[in-house]
Amino acid sequence: MPTQIDLLALSITVLAPTLFWAGYHYYRDRRQPEPWPHTLLAFVAGIAAGWFGQVLYHGLGVLGLWFDPYQLAAGHPLGLLLYSLLGIALVEELAKLLPFLLIIRWLPAFDEPVDGIIYAAFIALGFASYENFYYLEFLSPQEQLARGLSSPLIHCLFASLWGYPLGRAIVAGQPLGIPLTKGLGAAVFVHGIYDFLVFGMAMWPRLLAATVILAVWLWRMHLMERVLPAQQP
Repeated sequence: MPTQIDLLALSITVLAPTLFWAGYHYYRDRRQPEPWPHTLLAFVAGIAAGWFGQVLYHGLGVLGLWFDPYQLAAGHPLGLLLYSLLGIALVEELAKLLPFLLIIRWLPAFDEPVDGIIYAAFIALGFASYENFYYLEFLSPQEQLARGLSSPLIHCLFASLWGYPLGRAIVAGQPLGIPLTKGLGAAVFVHGIYDFLVFGMAMWPRLLAATVILAVWLWRMHLMERVLPAQQP
């Protein structure tokens, strides 16, 4: 059982990076910021999505489709790739996407394409917080720190891949089928490739995984720099 000091350290490890990235996204959207109750709603919905993601994982277990990725990495690289894409990435991106489609898209303040990125990010932060509290207790302090620092940003980046195209379509009043398919497909692919490289455990795949994250970060930075000025009064 963790002590009170362990729980405090665990909370700081999870909450400090989450608060930082929440503040970052709120600052980036400062020209026409989303109402804070709406971003809080997105964050809480993300926590619920984290719980739902665990339900989906248990469902995979019932169906005999849950695997230990580290065991797959040791002897079944193709199996690891397929599980990273169709197990981990698909489950987690679907779990984050559902509250966006069911709740967030209907908010009256959702009136700009970049809102798709902002709200998807807050959902992702809630998801990462739940996931980290779920897993960090079982990790070493070094692993806790690494996951606590990286997970919120990484989930935000993946969610942006479907958040922005859906945001554009929602604001324009267009059908969501094509942007949903393309955005979710891109997020699942990038998320799955990242997990495949990370679970490989060797140094060079992990360096390549960091390159994947950097590429998505640069894409999103360029996108927000291009979109946000057009929204300024």
